Amino acid sequence: MLQADSRSRFPPGRVVVTDNAAANLSIEDVAVALERHLRGDWGDLAAPNLQANERALLLDCRLLSAYSSRTGLRFWVITEPDRSKTTVLLPEDY
Repeated sequence: MLQADSRSRFPPGRVVVTDNAAANLSIEDVAVALERHLRGDWGDLAAPNLQANERALLLDCRLLSAYSSRTGLRFWVITEPDRSKTTVLLPEDY
């Protein structure tokens, strides 16, 4: 299980990578995205979604980040409201 460190803004819970994401993303892409997500770097989101994540931190709501792999493939990282699970997935996996 990925552990939050001193730079993390919230615990990840259990980390899950969908089969589709695992087949199409490198381990490095996933690791970098998870680190960014836990630090509150929400990636490639529009301003309203960035603000929604900041509110979600305070209200224990779902957190969503969007990133691109080194090959340009867009993917998401979602942490559940209770912080029990963080999922790495491609948009079509949702």
